Amino acid sequence: MAAAMASATSLCAVASLALQSRSPSPAAVNSAASTSCETPASLRAGYAGCARLASSSPLSIAPRSGTNEAAAMSFCASAFMSGGSDGELLRHAADMATPSSMASKTTRIVKRVVSPRAVSDSNQPDTCLEPDAGRSVLGIILGGGAGTRLYPLTKKRAKPAVPLGANYRLIDIPVSNCINSNIRKIYVLTQFNSASLNRHLSRAYASNMGGYKNEGFVEVLAAQQSPENPNWFQGTADAVRQYLWLFEESDVLEYLILAGDHLYRMDYQKFIEHHRVTNADITVAALPMDEKRATAFGLMKIDSRGRIVEFAEKPKGDALKHMQVDTTILGLDEERAKEMPYIASMGIYVISKESMIKLLRDDFPEANDFGSEVIPGATARGLNVQAYLYDGYWEDIGTIEAFYNANLSLTKQLDPEFSFYDRSAPIYTQARYLPPSKMIDADVIDSVVGEGCVIKNCTVSHSVVGLRSWIDEGAVVQDTLLMGSDYYETDEERKEIVSTGGVPMGIGKNSIIKRAIIDKNARVGENVQIVNKDNVLELEREEEGYYIKGGIVTVIKDATIPHGAII
Repeated sequence: MAAAMASATSLCAVASLALQSRSPSPAAVNSAASTSCETPASLRAGYAGCARLASSSPLSIAPRSGTNEAAAMSFCASAFMSGGSDGELLRHAADMATPSSMASKTTRIVKRVVSPRAVSDSNQPDTCLEPDAGRSVLGIILGGGAGTRLYPLTKKRAKPAVPLGANYRLIDIPVSNCINSNIRKIYVLTQFNSASLNRHLSRAYASNMGGYKNEGFVEVLAAQQSPENPNWFQGTADAVRQYLWLFEESDVLEYLILAGDHLYRMDYQKFIEHHRVTNADITVAALPMDEKRATAFGLMKIDSRGRIVEFAEKPKGDALKHMQVDTTILGLDEERAKEMPYIASMGIYVISKESMIKLLRDDFPEANDFGSEVIPGATARGLNVQAYLYDGYWEDIGTIEAFYNANLSLTKQLDPEFSFYDRSAPIYTQARYLPPSKMIDADVIDSVVGEGCVIKNCTVSHSVVGLRSWIDEGAVVQDTLLMGSDYYETDEERKEIVSTGGVPMGIGKNSIIKRAIIDKNARVGENVQIVNKDNVLELEREEEGYYIKGGIVTVIKDATIPHGAII
């Protein structure tokens, strides 16, 4: 009974739209009911009756009751479980539509006892998928190309392995979103510098995902040559095509295609539910945009049912105006819709298994990219390609400047754009069992400090300090991202290095660092100034251990900046 009730309640997400709509479409709602969530026939029939009554009943349910979505779902679920005729359903509707009854039903739904929550805890209703995402969805995270725009951070590592927010790596974001969305089968595709990425994933997730009667896994699939395909990955679609033989072995309904270099928190179950309810072949996650930002993205145009009908890559002028859409169709309120009249692709897709195999093998066997070739091609062929609105924080960490800003935004005092402090949807990473950070006579202001750091008699402001960082006395670190170290140097090792004229790991005495990124295991000597005093925007000094991109100085991993150096 409980399972049936949950399925019924989930199915009512569509019926609730009919209850609240000024001109609901019984055909559209019944169509969704017949295909949604693989629901048993008895419940589908009950749902169809509920949807029919919601959209055409002479009782005028919505105007009388002022129903909200929760109340609408409660009505439909009750109607389902009654299992009666249309007349009985109408009596349910009449009862539910009275203000007093509706108030009591709504109160019963939302009244609950909760423990005190952290400021940023999300409080979103559960989503019911049948079959559930853990059994029916395969996550595929694309590790990206060589990461040339993030160089030199990608000199010795794959882009998804770049450290983030003191304790994490970029790959932890999509993997954690998958885990929080009950998606347990995850592949990560990469072909550049995958050693550190593979090591991190195996240490962080290998022992936690699988087990007795649990088929969960997180595995790296590196590019490889074969008799059928002697080439490396040529793009996102080509990467998936080369491993399609492996993916189709999984007994799933959909593939969830994700990027490995985005910072956001998203419940993929709602994304998948939208895909199933609309009976889509492909569903594209869409970000609402204002006119200023829209010119930098690939835009999509939709019809009145949210179906994508046109694409445009970074349009300007009249071409940009042509791509305006009514974003209230996707769920934005009217005020926000006026501010955000464009939708941009996030590069995240849900694709039905059969559609993926046919598109990549038969329809577009030479296509290399999903966003510019496969998805527009599928639209042109008449496939049902839907847009799903994601109206939250999202950042493409594709450049040094974007990476720097995303990290420094974590230091905002009251309301960071992205927060790691969400108990209902945490971000997971490798457990390192490091000691707490030690701060001795230090002045640390508006900063994030990772595990195992030693900060002595110095000033740190508006900065992110990565794990195992060492900041010596007299140093000033401002508006800076320190990635920390992969290992400790003992006191004896540090003394020996100093005695031989070397530079120990970390930030040396009386050094000043402003608006910079210091990669892992870097050695910055004493009395060093990394301040970009000449305001240089672009400069390559790899032989000297640093780059400047967008005015941000980046010290390369394992580099040494000698005592007294000025950058």
